[in-house]
Amino acid sequence: MELGEILVLIGGGAIFLWGLGHIAPTKAVVAGFEPISIDNRRILVMEWLVEGLTLCFVGVLAIVTVLVLGSDARGTVLVARMLAGFLLALAGLSLMTGARTAIIPMKLCPFVKTAVGALLIAGNLL
Repeated sequence: MELGEILVLIGGGAIFLWGLGHIAPTKAVVAGFEPISIDNRRILVMEWLVEGLTLCFVGVLAIVTVLVLGSDARGTVLVARMLAGFLLALAGLSLMTGARTAIIPMKLCPFVKTAVGALLIAGNLL
C-alpha cells in the first residue's frame, strides 16, 4: 500500500470517527437546550444527526474510493479534492459558529476538518 493511500485512509477513518463522535452525544446536546418546543427539539436532533452522518459519509466515500480505485485513479483524485473542499467549507462554518462557543469539541471541529482535508489532498499528491 502506498503512502498516498494510507493518508487518505487515515483521513477517511478520522472523519468517520469524528462523525460517530458527533452522533453519540445527541441526546445530551439536545437536553442542554431544554426547555424548547417539540418542533425545535426535532429540528435540533435532525440537524445534529445530519452533520454526524455527513461526516461519516465523507469518511466512507474517501475510504471506499481509495480501496476500489486506488489513490492514483482520476476518480479518486476528483473525489478526494471535492471532499477536501467540502470539509474546508464546513471548517469555515464551524469556525464562525460552534468554535465560538465554550464547548471544547466544537472548538476542535474546524481543526479536525481542516486536517482531514489536508490528508485527503496530500494523499493524492504523493
